[in-house]
Amino acid sequence: MKSKKYSAKPKTKSAKSTFIRYFIVTFIIGVIVMTPISSFFGRVSDIPIFGDTETNLMDEMPVLVEEDSIFYEAFQDKNRINVLMMGINQNLADTIMVASFDYDARHVDLISVPRDTYYYRKGYYNPGALKINAIYQNTHEPLETAIVVSELLLGMPIHCYAIVDYEGIKEIVDTMGGVPMRIPPGMKYSDPSDNPPLYINIPEGDQVLDGELSVQFLRFRKGYREGDIGRIKAQQEFMKSAFKQMLGFDLPKITKVIVENIESDITLGTAMKIAKKAIGMSSDSIETYIMPHTLQDVAPYYVYPDSEGIAEMITQIYSIEPEATSEEDEVDQ
Repeated sequence: MKSKKYSAKPKTKSAKSTFIRYFIVTFIIGVIVMTPISSFFGRVSDIPIFGDTETNLMDEMPVLVEEDSIFYEAFQDKNRINVLMMGINQNLADTIMVASFDYDARHVDLISVPRDTYYYRKGYYNPGALKINAIYQNTHEPLETAIVVSELLLGMPIHCYAIVDYEGIKEIVDTMGGVPMRIPPGMKYSDPSDNPPLYINIPEGDQVLDGELSVQFLRFRKGYREGDIGRIKAQQEFMKSAFKQMLGFDLPKITKVIVENIESDITLGTAMKIAKKAIGMSSDSIETYIMPHTLQDVAPYYVYPDSEGIAEMITQIYSIEPEATSEEDEVDQ
């Protein structure tokens, strides 16, 4: 079975990183505006923004890093919040990302986990069921996916989650007036056998995508030379443009639609803490990554995690100094 190595070098997006700061601050202000005054007489940290949820990762996520791991202390002591973000389509996790916000450094690291990532689960034999995107389909809740993502990222803790489906994206985009994008040539695809049937036909060039076209853009995959990896990069560009576009419209209205269409266990207290720190973010305060991996070039096209590359990525994100080797120790002596 042949496979090919995919470059795991992280790709920095510092030039336009202010969209993160603007989006977080704008979103939190809108939530505060919509929160009844009486709520602030209670414990702000416990106020759910998105309504009551069955899952609370702060309480339910196990610690998956061993005490002898080089990451143990960093994961325990680092002042960070890691949020699992999933885009759901027909109960499959079509998009899986971890947004890691360092409160002290005021820095965001966005890690994309390919949806075709292989993960063995006892009792599942269908090739599609052994991909990470199928876990949510079987459980209909985010905890199991969060546990697997944490395991793949060598025990990196997951503190909160946020889930949205394509119908929610469509409504959010239409509310904000569309998303400006530059469309590459050849963005056409059809799959009548899909449920519902999938038809993608987006003209190339600069245009503003409405909700329906935005969903087509996000679902497009077959035309990228890198397959799902190319799709992930396109999704990141879409997110940038969407967040910037959100700033120019009726904030309370947009926030109301977002809250109605996203499932999350993030509380108002957590969101306000993020917003307070995000105000001071600098122009180089975001870095994006794709989980290091190897690609299988034959069906079912699994993505296999590269543990060594992942360790290097986590080391960079958490700024962990590598341990000295015995030869280095001898030199120092």
